[in-house]
Amino acid sequence: MNDSDEMEDISSLEDNPAEADMGGTTIIVGEGLESLAPDTPVYRLRLFYSHETFFAAFHGEPLSPKSMVLVPTRYGRDLAQIISRIERNAAAPALPSEIARIDRLAGPEDLDKARYNHEQEKEAFNICKEKIALHKLDMKLVSVHYLLDEPKVLFFFTAESRVDFRDLVKDLVSIFKTRIELRQIGVRDESRVVGGLGVCGRGYCCHTISDKLKPVSIKMAKDQNLSLNSMKISGPCGRLLCCLAYEFNFYNEQRRIIPQEGCKILYDNTAWRVVEVNVVMGKIRMASEDGRMIQIPSACFEKVDNRWRISESARKEVVG
Repeated sequence: MNDSDEMEDISSLEDNPAEADMGGTTIIVGEGLESLAPDTPVYRLRLFYSHETFFAAFHGEPLSPKSMVLVPTRYGRDLAQIISRIERNAAAPALPSEIARIDRLAGPEDLDKARYNHEQEKEAFNICKEKIALHKLDMKLVSVHYLLDEPKVLFFFTAESRVDFRDLVKDLVSIFKTRIELRQIGVRDESRVVGGLGVCGRGYCCHTISDKLKPVSIKMAKDQNLSLNSMKISGPCGRLLCCLAYEFNFYNEQRRIIPQEGCKILYDNTAWRVVEVNVVMGKIRMASEDGRMIQIPSACFEKVDNRWRISESARKEVVG
């Protein structure tokens, strides 16, 4: 890290706990089960329009990946896609109330209606944007979704604060003649819904890997010895990169089993100080009092009587 990095105020990159109340990632269950037999198959499902995933059980014939099913969600009965069957004792929630019940496989008519709704959503999106501008509301429309099996249209938006959209809802009801629901979501949720490419060149983690968004803190970046430069550690959503949270446990685990910067180690009758720790490469650089530098694989160290040392069997791996 350099001085300019440390002077930059990057506190705004951290997640705001208040966004948890804005329709973020919670269990997507509309009608959780009261009980669940041990041998009941449980599947992980995904909602296309929000890329949220959840668990659901089905008592019929085994379902194959990519099958489309009708299932209750927190927004209403809708279409979802099977991702895979899961092991109950590993990935599935322990509580039956967190597992929905799949109603049935989707038929050709359901899929035709879903395609028709998708076209209607494009028109609804443009109409809603016009009405937002007309009412001069400080909000950004993210997406629109027609529920498949209920007369309801969902409008997802982001905003810096709470928005009084009562007049907007009245306008939308008069146009679409159905139930209207506006859902305020956070900026991370927006990235999960819209998708895109990250700085690594791959799809957003929140869109392609996991929808369970974990709070990411500046401490995670510091512990990974990253430059505290907002351009380097933030994603397109304007918040800290999701991968910082994914890798945080790895760094924590590794730091418990290797010496850290500043640690003093006696080697070859000379006092050395750890000056650099590369957790990813598994390399540790040390400096002696007379200015010599050596680089040693982290696997060469062992802790004896609460003190670090280089194991006898590993001394030959030391390079100058």
